[in-house]
Amino acid sequence: MKFDVLQVLGMVVLVVSAQGAIRLLVDHSNTGLLSWLPGGFPAVLAVYLVAVVAGAALAWWSHDRAKARGRRG
Repeated sequence: MKFDVLQVLGMVVLVVSAQGAIRLLVDHSNTGLLSWLPGGFPAVLAVYLVAVVAGAALAWWSHDRAKARGRRG
């Protein structure tokens, strides 16, 4: 159950950050949720991309753990 929640959380982070990165690439001045972050366009884009990778990694890892647990139990 906890891995299912983590998988959903990872997918939400992935989708929200990917949407923010795409929006930022289309309109450089629209920083979205990260408007408070100093550093301008490069810093905001880097944070969005790191969040995309982190969300994908969390979703993949939790899915893998849930599958492994299902096979054992």
